[in-house]
Amino acid sequence: MTDTSPGVDDTLTGQLRPIRRAVLSLGSNTGDRETNLQNAIDAILDAPGIWGLSVSPVYESEPEKPEDGGKFYNAVLLVDTEMSGATLLERCHAVEEAFGRPRVGEDRSGPRRLDVDVVALADRVLDDPAITLPHPRAHKRAFVLLPWRDVEPDAELVTHGKIADLLTDLDTSTLRRTDVVLELPA
Repeated sequence: MTDTSPGVDDTLTGQLRPIRRAVLSLGSNTGDRETNLQNAIDAILDAPGIWGLSVSPVYESEPEKPEDGGKFYNAVLLVDTEMSGATLLERCHAVEEAFGRPRVGEDRSGPRRLDVDVVALADRVLDDPAITLPHPRAHKRAFVLLPWRDVEPDAELVTHGKIADLLTDLDTSTLRRTDVVLELPA
């Protein structure tokens, strides 16, 4: 299958590398949540091969499980990237680790200064040891879908359908839109 995604020249090989739209979900429920999210956006976009397009409003949400700690701030970051799904996920994990979230031997529950998930990468469907796309629980998470709809109202989650339609089946009553404004780096 030929990839028809727009691309950029790889100056070392002279070949085009595809650029794909990715959706990243960001969350924080410890420390200065607003600063944690802004610093995460800055760190993610500091890598070569990834460009910020837009960032959603910030929502406050209840944790999925009581052991996850206090309320989360959640946002969605839309990017264009030439990274593969696995490389993009590695970048997100590196940013989490820089904020004190170890990936090795981690108990996935508990408070988190930073949580970054790759929700979708273009129309890719992958079930691979390195990454599952789309994110296997994204279609059930109002704290992901509501901010995503804010920045991309007609978006679709591959294999699941339109974000707006998915939201009709979810309880959004526990989400509160905040006055927090996150920005893309200049």
